[in-house]
Amino acid sequence: MTDSIAGRAYARVYRTSKRVEIHRMLIDAVGRAGGRLLYASDHRRAPVYLGVETPAGERIGIMAYPFTATHNVIKNRPPDEHRLQIRYGGESTWTGDHRLGRDAALVDTTLVLGVHRDADLFIGLDPGLYDPLPMGISIEFKQVHVDAAQASGWHVFERDNITGRRRPDPRAAQGLEAVVLFQPHRLLDYVRLERQASDLHLDPPLRFAAAEQASSPPPEMQRSLPSLHDLEQQFQMTAPEIMEMISDRRRLTVAVRGGVAEHHLNRVLSRDARVARHRSLDEDGQHDFDVTLVDGRFARVECKNASPQRYANGDIKVEVQKTRATQGDPAGRFYRRDQFDIVAACLYAPTGEWRFVYRSTARMEAHPKFPDRLAPLQHVTSEWSDNIADALGGGPVSRSRC
Repeated sequence: MTDSIAGRAYARVYRTSKRVEIHRMLIDAVGRAGGRLLYASDHRRAPVYLGVETPAGERIGIMAYPFTATHNVIKNRPPDEHRLQIRYGGESTWTGDHRLGRDAALVDTTLVLGVHRDADLFIGLDPGLYDPLPMGISIEFKQVHVDAAQASGWHVFERDNITGRRRPDPRAAQGLEAVVLFQPHRLLDYVRLERQASDLHLDPPLRFAAAEQASSPPPEMQRSLPSLHDLEQQFQMTAPEIMEMISDRRRLTVAVRGGVAEHHLNRVLSRDARVARHRSLDEDGQHDFDVTLVDGRFARVECKNASPQRYANGDIKVEVQKTRATQGDPAGRFYRRDQFDIVAACLYAPTGEWRFVYRSTARMEAHPKFPDRLAPLQHVTSEWSDNIADALGGGPVSRSRC
């Protein structure tokens, strides 16, 4: 059983056997990641506690729950399937309390890991979805994921989080979980990701986005772990306190969601081969991005979040109007058709995917009372495009259903 002192939850300790090799792989990973091992708990006990000094001189604690991952041919199972099993002890011990040990002081970081010695990989699972530990279950993944992780050192994929005989509801509300496969030299990068994800209580889609971004950390972040964020220092608040404050204030939440959508759109534009360059404006009264395509065409782009509530016919709904009205101007809250060229609708709220579709303002519905203004609510239909180049004109529009 776990116990609590000063708000810290102390982990249940499991007696283990035949885990010398996965224990050694964890310790070796510290050195391969550029860290210095200060302390390691016994290989005959789980979880494994590691005290580590990073290359930047920061001392951190890692509470790791390691499980063996293998690639064995099993009758009636796909030959390219790898798996790890969540288990400590015999089946007779799997009932009862298997809550994870966690540090409420946010000093130690809890990891749930598959250790795949043959592939020289770790499999990072979301501790929030595996607390308490679901003893006896298997986690499957494919050879294609192993190949991708071995090629780049870091690979993120989504896995169906299905129900079963012992669990009528999926662990993740969205039905998907984000899994990270990484090589040992990326261990400290993964600890950094887990610290961020746990501190901010990221759900699976946001965790997936954060893990993808962590696939190539900027040079100044490589092989080191951050201390307090600048905002934590300025506000004298922890990251969870800041997030709680935002969630309690509707206008702050709306503003942050808009900023998050713009962040993801910036990443989409950076990866679009049809975009030569783009610039975020971040100025009051201005559109969100200036975008120049490789063929020389230019577009002013406004980013909007689609509504989580669809129209009765299933169409996605996106609100295209200002948050505040202009005093004395009945049309002041509505955008002029010529204020920007393209609306980029973020589909995360209704679909759970960080995906965008685009529409030229010249082809959008007009306000019924003010013909030079855009209607405040627009239907996102199959006529919206999957990229800015097609939406800007002259190219085919997407025929996929949003």
